[in-house]
Amino acid sequence: MNNLAKNAQRIKLDKESIYLRKLIFTCFKSQGRGHLGPAFSIVEILRVLYSKYIKKNKSKFILSKGHGCLALYATLYQHGYIKKIDLLNTGKFNSILGGHPEHDKIPGVEVSTGSLGHGLPIAVGMAIGSKLKKKNNFFFVLCGDGEMNEGSNWEALLSATKHKLYNLVLLIDYNKFQSYGPTSQILNLEPLTQKLKSFGLKVFNINGHDMVSINKI
Repeated sequence: MNNLAKNAQRIKLDKESIYLRKLIFTCFKSQGRGHLGPAFSIVEILRVLYSKYIKKNKSKFILSKGHGCLALYATLYQHGYIKKIDLLNTGKFNSILGGHPEHDKIPGVEVSTGSLGHGLPIAVGMAIGSKLKKKNNFFFVLCGDGEMNEGSNWEALLSATKHKLYNLVLLIDYNKFQSYGPTSQILNLEPLTQKLKSFGLKVFNINGHDMVSINKI
């Protein structure tokens, strides 16, 4: 699923989305640095995942684009995994919340991420294991579009289709920007939809800030 389809309409944010962005900025102020754009870009996706799938159905979520972790921290606080004091201490000495999410430190974080191109391969392995054990849970992994430059992701997709992983959902935050500039200039992904479909994937293109559209997937 892509975050932003071409020519997508602008969406007016509701109170909850604004509140979560304020929490993100709280974390940012605490550590004096961080990636606001990548965090703001995934707020609504995380809202749907955690309210609809993660806690209720015991499915697993992996934030492969670990630099967007401030949004994950805000979401984890909202759902009771961590405390407000944790947000206020983000990035400080002995804090559990750092510049990237760490599995052994933060409740609710399944995998330590930060090195791009790792989350999807890990999720594929977890989904294969779950399928072999005949467990009825899903694995959601969120990658950035710049992260799709990594060859490990495309190798993982080959494995995912080979093993018919019905229990794996890849979300791509397709905001068309990465650290050095527009994805079209750094390493053009187009035609991304057709490339993903060529791997045998079922692809949806939606506005990733539109709660109605995300809920329909």
